[in-house]
Amino acid sequence: MTAIYNVAPNAFNADKDEATDLEKAILSAIAEARSTCELNGDGSPNCAVAWDIVEELQAEKSHQLQAKKHKNSLESFCDLHPEALECLIYDI
Repeated sequence: MTAIYNVAPNAFNADKDEATDLEKAILSAIAEARSTCELNGDGSPNCAVAWDIVEELQAEKSHQLQAKKHKNSLESFCDLHPEALECLIYDI
């Protein structure tokens, strides 16, 4: 089993296409793990390695989701209405 998956290495630069690439890689790794375990048996080292790959890809997806900055309601409002009094920033 020699599968190489290229996924988004930097969570801060991940865009929507890379997220779908990561999801595709996870689905492909799951299919590969299932077929590997069917061929070699559930207790084989190759089966364990295949599921480790799936676990690592899922962990990367989780890390990318946590790395995204979540805006609060004021930040969302200011994105839509930067001229509002609540959004003005003064340097004194």
